[in-house]
Amino acid sequence: MIRWLDHVNLRTGDVGRMVRFYVDVVGLVPGPRPAFDFTGAWLYVGDRPVVHLVGEPGTVSGASPGQRPSLEHFAFAADDLAAFIERLDAHGIAYRRSLQVGGARFIVDLRDPDGNRLHVDFDATTGSPPG
Repeated sequence: MIRWLDHVNLRTGDVGRMVRFYVDVVGLVPGPRPAFDFTGAWLYVGDRPVVHLVGEPGTVSGASPGQRPSLEHFAFAADDLAAFIERLDAHGIAYRRSLQVGGARFIVDLRDPDGNRLHVDFDATTGSPPG
């Protein structure tokens, strides 16, 4: 059912510094990003935006108790939305479904046992992996 890790979304107090790191050190390439109502950047491998940066003042890396961590969520691309929802329901997992800005993807948001947020993305027209 799960096909690949789609992207990682990181909060940062300094988008420019993070872009420079992921471009200069990691080798990603900046690219297009939807017109969200918050600052950020998308960084690509080939034609895939694999790191999403979200500008959030006051966010620090290595957050201590009481601070917000820099990792906001990670995501997988998958197929068969109905089967995935059935699996979540069968295990009693709480989730939220939404349609991404622009309407290209269904997103199923959930948390792991430690409380980390993840989402699984499905093409909005087919229920298959996006892209």
